[in-house]
Amino acid sequence: MNRPLVGALATAVLGAAALVGTAGPAGATPHPGKAAQAQEQAQKQAKAPVITAKSKSKAKSKVKAVDFAGTVALSNCSGSIVKMPTSQENDPALVMSNGHCLEDGMPGAGEVIVDQPSSRSFTVLDASAGELGTIKATKIAYATMTDTDVSLYETGSTYAEIEQKYKIKPLELATEHPTQGAGISVVSGYWKKIYSCNIDGFVHNLKEGDWTWKDSVRYTPECKTIGGTSGSPVVDTATGKVAAINNTGNESGEECTVNNPCEVDENGKVTVRKGINYAQQTYGIPKCFGVGNKLDLSAEGCELPKP
Repeated sequence: MNRPLVGALATAVLGAAALVGTAGPAGATPHPGKAAQAQEQAQKQAKAPVITAKSKSKAKSKVKAVDFAGTVALSNCSGSIVKMPTSQENDPALVMSNGHCLEDGMPGAGEVIVDQPSSRSFTVLDASAGELGTIKATKIAYATMTDTDVSLYETGSTYAEIEQKYKIKPLELATEHPTQGAGISVVSGYWKKIYSCNIDGFVHNLKEGDWTWKDSVRYTPECKTIGGTSGSPVVDTATGKVAAINNTGNESGEECTVNNPCEVDENGKVTVRKGINYAQQTYGIPKCFGVGNKLDLSAEGCELPKP
């Protein structure tokens, strides 16, 4: 997975680059033996096809402009302030990232976390990736790495308060299944980079170590996401809405191991695509949140795994 970067590793990797947040918690340490690889990847990240705030103006006019407004940086990952189609301006704002980015470590296969207290801080970015300030969580509303890889934090700030203080609006979650070939931008608040490519296709089951994710998004090769991009919103450039959440990629060609997910089709056939990266769809999440942005796993149409 596009694992978190923390502590001494993050310092070594970033050097003089701006580190967002503080050293990550012990529970989110990189996987054994991956430190050197993460450092090498980070050193190469500048070669990835990315769009910075300065180069956005060169984008073609037939797509919606994608920038960093609405994204956040975590201590070890990326994320975004998100709203449901039914969210109101005075509802508590939600921050979305990956389940594997939780401050207390990765949930086990089959584990679902609901309404767990949290005081995690998120650095709010402006359109050009400038740091505006922070907002703080009050709880983890929902998190899992089963079927999908997502965490949703409820914060102590409303959307209206965030807009008044920082002039930032949330990103909206799409409610329709994304389409193959759609243009997308993976917006990393941690690295302050935007990776642009297309949806190459969808994966019946994506298996990585003990975890299995369903109907995952596979990117075309141009999106060379790396450690620290975990939790980045995947924005559909035609609608400007969040279609998925970035979470993993096959780093070394191994089969179904940690940091080397494999694709498993309906017949059980396994395919390994070295260097290809993936995301988890988010269009079903709004069905699980009701009035006041309150989680309701029993709501009609909600298919998120239950505790």
